[in-house]
Amino acid sequence: MAEKMLKFVSVEQHMPDKRASQERVQDFDEIYARFSQEKAAEQSSRCSQCGIPFCQVHCPLHNNIPDWLKLTAEGRLEEAYEISSATNNMPEICGRICPQDRLCEGNCVIEKGFESVTIGSVEKYITDTAWDRGWVKPPSPRRELGKSIGIVGAGPAGMAAAEQLRRKGYEIHVYDRYDRVGGLMIYGIPNFKLEKDVVERRAQLLRDGGVTFHLNVNVGKDLSVEELRARHDAVLIATGVYKARDVQVPGVGLGNVVDALDYLTASNRKGLGDDVPAFDSGALDATGKNVVVIGGGDTAMDCVRTAVRQGAKSVKCLYRRDRVNMPGSQREVKHAEEEGVEFVWLATPRAFLGDREVSGVRAIRMHLGVADATGRRAPQELEGSDFTLPADLTIKALGFDPEDMVQVMGRSDVALTNWGTLKIDFRTMMTNLDGVFAAGDIVRGASLVVWAIRDGRDAAERIHRHIQAKAQPALAKAS
Repeated sequence: MAEKMLKFVSVEQHMPDKRASQERVQDFDEIYARFSQEKAAEQSSRCSQCGIPFCQVHCPLHNNIPDWLKLTAEGRLEEAYEISSATNNMPEICGRICPQDRLCEGNCVIEKGFESVTIGSVEKYITDTAWDRGWVKPPSPRRELGKSIGIVGAGPAGMAAAEQLRRKGYEIHVYDRYDRVGGLMIYGIPNFKLEKDVVERRAQLLRDGGVTFHLNVNVGKDLSVEELRARHDAVLIATGVYKARDVQVPGVGLGNVVDALDYLTASNRKGLGDDVPAFDSGALDATGKNVVVIGGGDTAMDCVRTAVRQGAKSVKCLYRRDRVNMPGSQREVKHAEEEGVEFVWLATPRAFLGDREVSGVRAIRMHLGVADATGRRAPQELEGSDFTLPADLTIKALGFDPEDMVQVMGRSDVALTNWGTLKIDFRTMMTNLDGVFAAGDIVRGASLVVWAIRDGRDAAERIHRHIQAKAQPALAKAS
């Protein structure tokens, strides 16, 4: 190990080559190139192989990061892929879109002074190489169990659960309202972060493994949960949260004041070659417009960077806290600044101005007061500090809430939390409806793809235990 590892004292941190901002804003292609084998091995060799790997501890999936870094440094890529994929159903996707600066890389023990190991880029390299060399195989169970599972939602939680359960031998049916598999990975995340063929090949892998997808099916309207319970031995609800949070200020109903997901979905559909009337009419197209995005999370960063690529006249991001306290990835903020986005920190909207369509955003300056119940310093208005930003298109990126789950579930007695998410027994991940489980954002609220994968994997294991436990008394009675 001494020969191959602990090179952080002599080898500097190096990310894969990043396209110049003037070039990358001309298209929606990913901004980073792939590591060469030599660079991937070199950067992996910077790992200190520490006794308590905080990168692994702070990864929601607890990926065995030091192990596959060492294998990559030694050129043992197929083994590195086996270790990486043992805990993660989509390592090449996490390598692209996880906020590593807040998770694994942000907790690397060599981060201070020497800069962290480029974990995400190596993870992406390992799995992209595995795809190229044919090492990624469809789920193939040793035997069929003769039991079926219905999964509602074809996003990361549903896909992860489907793969895990299929490997165990269950017949899997996934139902989704959209016409493609992937959920927000397809329609919410722009191509410059996650190209769609990366998601589509994962979906095809599941199909090749025997998973059946029922698309354009809106559970709660086209099909009830009770019908799914009758069809399947267990049901997993993994719908995510899609209802946009709103801001209650005058003028919020003006034209060209739009929700972030509507805007991103239109852009992504256009990139996929779909007919998008709302985009073609200009209502969801930023071309030539002064754009103001309200919010400070990763969705807001997706919006501002999309607007730049669409040819906006100007793009500003309005956020009520400062840079240090914003929830989005600092790496994404840096990319946005490089691409010409202007951040207006410590400001919040007071009104949207205009007659029929928005023409400006009146905002007020803020300052951070004492910490609130969550530990974050609460923003407070500074009287007399109003100002106006020109805006032909205003995008609200304020987060997401669950839809009316009583209506979706078709049961008035379904247990919900105070936030409207599904309430589960965290030991079993089951709702108060027997045999109906829930995982992902519909349980924890809007969160990261990596957490959805973790929840989907956990739910698959709990579902398996539940079905096996129910089968034991039947087997005992038969004997």
